[in-house]
Amino acid sequence: MNFRNKTRKPLDISLTPMIDVVFLLLIFFMVTTTFSKERVIKVMLPQADGEQVERQEQTLILTIDKSGQYYIDDKVLADRNVETLTKALTASRNNQNIPLIINADANAPVQAAINVLEVAPDIGFKNITFATQTE
Repeated sequence: MNFRNKTRKPLDISLTPMIDVVFLLLIFFMVTTTFSKERVIKVMLPQADGEQVERQEQTLILTIDKSGQYYIDDKVLADRNVETLTKALTASRNNQNIPLIINADANAPVQAAINVLEVAPDIGFKNITFATQTE
């Protein structure tokens, strides 16, 4: 029988497998995470004095930027034609009593707002409001 004392080797902790696991977790979370780019339309509303209207749950927001481009609920329309605006408003209106809020930039062309005011009542919008800011 051999009863020799075995010399024990010092324990070495290898960090390479741990770094590999952390790196794989990092890649996994980067691939599975959805990155959403919030698009905010910068509109400088005109100033007006008036009373504040309660905002209803369902509203349709039409935004006109300073170049005259139309956006319906932050989705840009293909072009600035009245026919495109009519089709988009017709498709977006799912309720007869849904109000239309127009966010027109203070420097937007007046013709763009007039186009909306001509088209919206023909489609069936009865409650049309312009958004403004107070001084």
